[in-house]
Amino acid sequence: MTILLDQLISALPQDIVFDIPANLDIPIEGIVMDSRLVKPGYLFVALPGTSVDGHRFIPSAIQNGAAAIIGSEVQGKLSLPYIHVSDSRKAMAYISAAFYGFPARQLTVIGVTGTDGKTTTVNLIYSILKAAGINTGVISTVNAIIGDQIMDTGFHVTTPEAPEVQYYLAQMAFQKPNPVSHVILEATSHGLAQHRVTACEFDLAVFTNITHEHLDYHKTFEAYRDAKSMLIKHLADTIVKIKGNYRKVVLNQDDASFDYLKTLADSGLPSNHVISYGLSQNADFYPQSIISNKEGMQFQVNTPFGSFKIETALIGSHNVSNILAALAASVGGLGIDLSAAIEGIARMKGVEGRMERIDYCQNFTAIVDFAHTPNALKVALETVRQVTSGRVIAIFGSAGLRDREKRRMMAENAAQLADISIMTAEDPRTESLDAILAEMAKGMDNQGGIEGKTYWRIPDRREALRFAVNIAAANDLVIAFGKGHEQSMCFGDVEYAWDDRTALRAAITERLGIPGPAMPFLPT
Repeated sequence: MTILLDQLISALPQDIVFDIPANLDIPIEGIVMDSRLVKPGYLFVALPGTSVDGHRFIPSAIQNGAAAIIGSEVQGKLSLPYIHVSDSRKAMAYISAAFYGFPARQLTVIGVTGTDGKTTTVNLIYSILKAAGINTGVISTVNAIIGDQIMDTGFHVTTPEAPEVQYYLAQMAFQKPNPVSHVILEATSHGLAQHRVTACEFDLAVFTNITHEHLDYHKTFEAYRDAKSMLIKHLADTIVKIKGNYRKVVLNQDDASFDYLKTLADSGLPSNHVISYGLSQNADFYPQSIISNKEGMQFQVNTPFGSFKIETALIGSHNVSNILAALAASVGGLGIDLSAAIEGIARMKGVEGRMERIDYCQNFTAIVDFAHTPNALKVALETVRQVTSGRVIAIFGSAGLRDREKRRMMAENAAQLADISIMTAEDPRTESLDAILAEMAKGMDNQGGIEGKTYWRIPDRREALRFAVNIAAANDLVIAFGKGHEQSMCFGDVEYAWDDRTALRAAITERLGIPGPAMPFLPT
């Protein structure tokens, strides 16, 4: 693909452009932000970073054959065009959209954000739209789905960078012979704050909840909430599309940020463009008569379009909320037929790494779950409490170089809700794992935990899982939190291949003395 530089520059909002050189009739073959990936004819975008500043690598990009540079810092005279902008991340988003032919303008784009439940809600909406016969794509923190093709979007969960997002959208919009018509895009707070999903022309904005998370990056809860709320602004900024505009905001009435988000939506969008869901009858979409067991749930959903019964393999009140969000988005926002919505919910048997069972016919239940925030851990423990008659044995950690306040909060929640807590490694990165576990132990102590009786510190996650499995008695429930579907764990600066599901399978088969996978390697 080739496009002239002046065509890309014309896509930039004028309020972010400081200086544009003359004579930009230059063919651009690609857009990258890593100077090592620059090839002749590429546009290099110098991004400011928290640890490494991309402007330092402009000479390297030039040496590798860059055709032009975009950056947000003043530069001396360069041997090639330099476009000076106020925000190079925002510029990269618009230029990436232009490079791929503004693919989102051909699609109905559904954005899903929130602290917990994003991926499950994305998958529920996807299942509903597929049941309705709609050719649907997905860009999530787990993968990108384009027709029958599934592409991994990375080791750790975050929204892909703008050039990748626009590439995936283009693959969907211009796919032959059957282009995708709808796409569900999972938008993290980093993805919103760093303009990774800017210029995605959203038609529907879905919010799960906003709770304590990522304060290492956003610094305050208010800043974190403001980053999430950018999705509403993107919705208001969406161009008028040939296929029409929905401009609907789907909000969780049970969430503390409901009033704040509704005020933003009411001020930035036409009236009656907010659809609410929640567990109380004040919401537009709300449940009644919830029946739950370890095999799934049944409940009645009341909506402005009628009342109907839902059957699902998912469990837990948090998944009731996720299902309501998906129904509000699809039925309320997009006008999907109720029968398709009911079928789509029933079809979805689960999400990788979310309450995923590991079963070798052992006499205890084993589950892997992605819960890695205080609220998600609390809700998950409350859920498994309801489906086991034995003890709840929880294995979890807290990531290094991330929000430190989570360490105490997660430990306190586990002390209150689990019978036994085993604290272990979860991406310690360059921090001391022992120091992380010491902070978590204080949280346990705050809630009356007793080390060696109600909680243990076992730094090696392999041994932590083995310990949990080996102490499990009949009818107990062992649940490993924090990694879910992820395929690596970071020690120092190295990502080691790791899958909690494989590791838990290895621990169980070792105990049972039957063939099974080898325990993955981790540094001790």
